[in-house]
Amino acid sequence: MRAPRMAGSSSLSDLIDELDALPTADMPSPSRTSLSQDLGKLLTRLFPVCRSITGDGVRQTLAVLGENVELKVHSIPTGQRVYDWTVPQEWNVRDAFVADATGRRVIDFRESNLHLVSYSEPINTVMSLAELLQHLHTLPDHPDWIPYRTSYYRRNWGFCLRHRDLDALTDNTYQVVIDSTLEDGELVYGECILPGTSREEVLVSAHCCHPSMANDNLSGLTVATRLAQLLGDLKHHYTYRFVFAPGTIGSLVWLSQHADRLDRIRHGLVLTGLGDAGPLVYKRTREGTAGIDAAAVQVVIQGGGEARDYSPWGYDERQYNALGFGLPVGRLTRTPHGEYSEYHTSADNLAFISEDALGGAVATVLRIFDALENDATYVNLSPHGEPQLGKRGLYPSTGGQRATDSTLAMLWMLAESDGGRSILDIAGNTGLPFAILRRAAADLERVDLMRKQRTTR
Repeated sequence: MRAPRMAGSSSLSDLIDELDALPTADMPSPSRTSLSQDLGKLLTRLFPVCRSITGDGVRQTLAVLGENVELKVHSIPTGQRVYDWTVPQEWNVRDAFVADATGRRVIDFRESNLHLVSYSEPINTVMSLAELLQHLHTLPDHPDWIPYRTSYYRRNWGFCLRHRDLDALTDNTYQVVIDSTLEDGELVYGECILPGTSREEVLVSAHCCHPSMANDNLSGLTVATRLAQLLGDLKHHYTYRFVFAPGTIGSLVWLSQHADRLDRIRHGLVLTGLGDAGPLVYKRTREGTAGIDAAAVQVVIQGGGEARDYSPWGYDERQYNALGFGLPVGRLTRTPHGEYSEYHTSADNLAFISEDALGGAVATVLRIFDALENDATYVNLSPHGEPQLGKRGLYPSTGGQRATDSTLAMLWMLAESDGGRSILDIAGNTGLPFAILRRAAADLERVDLMRKQRTTR
């Protein structure tokens, strides 16, 4: 189902201008509330799906995303070498449980898909509590939470449970059943490509391999999907490529499949962890000086967020920035992984997510894209003192008032536009939003006070 087009928006700049014109200055029509609710509905629909790096859960997830955007699904067979990795066997699970001597399920996959260690091999046996304990995982510090654990590349099996439920187990025998399959199959990932006037690309990547994790998985998928919906209706310079792939192995597969076209990637963002209550955090590219760094740092910090330097620990930005690829891909989150206690537990659930946080993330990424699309340098054509803005209709008719952001933006553009400083440079120096400075430059150019010298794409 395609999302409704934003009223009056034909380009990304139009959409940002509409966004800024609203009283909240946060979201475009039909309203931030409506958009945030749409994000929440999509996330809620995807939450129960048992995803892993392969299998029916990934296919089901991509099918739902494909109802919202035009998605092409690619398949890579088990056993294919991908740099230093190999595509694993496909894993699917129908049921899994641990039952006591009365037949009561004391651990039940049907109650939560987090109960089963992802990629557990099939088993059907009876064992003692001592034997079973070697395969159980809990969180003693959070006895009511179920941890999330995986065993992708080493054959094993296990269950995760609440620590209080572990304490309730008695010294008896237990039936252990995992009705799963590990067979040759495929790894799949999805792509949505939105052509621009240029073949140069902006890469947006979100991982789709976790089971019921609302923040650490689905927030990135839903925000990326909504961005693709919005951009699909707009004119833009860059071609935008959205990649929905399993973590690590999926991005490496994508890189191997596009090795002859990686030079088209001018900017990139990994999106994840965007639904919690924390401020936005941008992680720079490995070089730290890419265009996406300048745009994202300015937008995120101006919005009250934080920027951090690159490290080789995290999500798929590690693969894109690896020495053999060197792609300029940053990462946008709210509270980074491992810095909130709910991370990789059952507490990362629907109640942990704020729909407003999701909508705010969409707005932020749109602002970043606006800066990538429209950054430029200008030359002041009236450099001998401040030109008279009032007679050109660019200054309030009544004097003595405090300067508005739009007036300050015009004055800063005139003061700094020597042909060497771009709008992003001026935004970084002044703390004014890029979009306000962009509009000021356009107004000044319209009355022949400025001339665009070059874009910085």
